[in-house]
Amino acid sequence: MLLEFWTNFTHNLFKPLLLFFYFGFLLALLKVPFEFPNAVYQGLTMYLLIAIGWHGGEELAGIEFTQFGGILGFIVTGFVLNFLIGCLAYYLLKHLTKMREIDRATVSGYYGSDSAGTFATCLGVLSTVGIAIDAYMPVMLAIMEIPGCLVALFLVARLRHKGLDAAGNMPHEPGYTVPAGAMHAVVGAPNAADSTGLALDMTSESHLEADRPGKERLLSPELLREVFLNPGICLLLGGIAIGFISGLQGSKVTGVDDPVFVTAFQGALCLFLLEMGLTAARKLKDLKSAGRGFIVFGVVAPNIFATIGMFVAHSYAQLTGVHFELGSYVLFAVLCGAASYIAVPAIQRLAIPEASPSLPLAASLGLTFSYNVTIGIPLYIEIAHLISGQ
Repeated sequence: MLLEFWTNFTHNLFKPLLLFFYFGFLLALLKVPFEFPNAVYQGLTMYLLIAIGWHGGEELAGIEFTQFGGILGFIVTGFVLNFLIGCLAYYLLKHLTKMREIDRATVSGYYGSDSAGTFATCLGVLSTVGIAIDAYMPVMLAIMEIPGCLVALFLVARLRHKGLDAAGNMPHEPGYTVPAGAMHAVVGAPNAADSTGLALDMTSESHLEADRPGKERLLSPELLREVFLNPGICLLLGGIAIGFISGLQGSKVTGVDDPVFVTAFQGALCLFLLEMGLTAARKLKDLKSAGRGFIVFGVVAPNIFATIGMFVAHSYAQLTGVHFELGSYVLFAVLCGAASYIAVPAIQRLAIPEASPSLPLAASLGLTFSYNVTIGIPLYIEIAHLISGQ
């Protein structure tokens, strides 16, 4: 059994998709003077989101109406689970690292969300090895991206009520400065003049904005719009809607566009992974100041969250009688075990400017994404075999 596990694992480890990621990673490590054009990367991201949505919507059109109750319940389960995973990530970071509390909160938000790039890679690997998925999984991708944003906002709101200063420090952390207009000084907080200078080096505009009345209202209309109408979710849901409407009209309608959105998907994904390999390798340098505990978290946490996801999916199937394809277990594991690096960073820049932008991306891209698309996905396929019995 172990021999079969190892054979299947290594076989899935060297698919062409993953080799492109290794290639990009190697180019960056060797410092080859190669830059992937940003416009091409953005175009590939747009294409992958629409293509995932198109194919999912097309397959969704063939599902019987009686099945939608079980699907909706699973979607809600995925949403709640990712929120809980974000909270669990905060707890693990508290015991594994010495990061600032605000940075733990923002990193937790990344892990309470999902990754379209990891999902697309997993989709490509499953297609290559001929493992079937359920048609509604792209909808899960869109819905399970939102909890991470809410986790970070919730945790940071708690920190701000406890005295977070304009530089993102708590009263017990070095460099803390008492917020302007505070009614009392914080006992034991270091004076700004004695700090490392981090708080003093912050932009004066940031200080002014942080002290304005109403600044602590995290759920502003602009932020809600960014959370629920960010470009990634809109492109994905738009692709699902178009694919669904087209699928209802039959293969004569979808057959014209399938070569673009289905057949060409693998090739576009290979180029995307080449760029992601370059970016992931370059992000690793940001981990130097994070500490060993943070590095351990970035590699170990995906396995914990992904395995929890597969057990939850299996339990849901046992309780409700809903049947999941083997590939759906793997994709759900990826949705639970991956970390965002597109939508959540944009939202956190808007709502939580005090937090470090480099640490969460170093973990989500340099560690977790790299782990998931190299070792994680082949490993999750084998674990899914064991859990589901398929």
